[in-house]
Order: sequence, then C-alpha cells, then structure tokens
Amino acid sequence: MKLGRVIGKVWATAKEETLEGRKILLVRPTDVHGRPHGEALLALDTVDAGPGDPVLLVDEGGSAGIALGLDNPPIRTVIVGVVDEVRIEEGEA
Repeated sequence: MKLGRVIGKVWATAKEETLEGRKILLVRPTDVHGRPHGEALLALDTVDAGPGDPVLLVDEGGSAGIALGLDNPPIRTVIVGVVDEVRIEEGEA
C-alpha cells in the first residue's frame, strides 16, 4: 500500500468494458508527512475520493483485482481508502 493525494480527475468516453461506470482519478504519491513523493499516476476509485483527499493506494495488479472483484483487471492502481489521519510514533520517521 502507498499514500497519495488526489490531484485531478480523468474523463474517458471510451473505456475497457470492466471499467465502465468507474471513476479514474489522478493521484500523486506522498510520503507519511503528505509531501509529494514520485510521479502522478492514474488510479481507479473505489471509495468516492475527491480532489485534495489523502488516500490509500494499492499499486499492484493482483491486489487491484481483489479490490475490484475482477480476475484480470486492466488497471494496476486502485484507491482503497480515504485517510483521516497519519500518526507517527516518536522516533519512527
């Protein structure tokens, strides 16, 4: 799992059949402090996240398939949670 922040939305009028009716968001990975960490990526939204939301990402095809209930999804990254808070134990980060 990774942390990220939603920075945009993607509209696709033509999609692979299993993606019909599903929302695709642009997400920038972040470190535990919420600072950008890496290149933005596309992620399928399963939790109704929106712009600016901190999110939990699954960034692996097999796990994406489990999260979506699909055997072979045509997607690698899925938003599986909206983060309310990150607490770091003293001396850990």
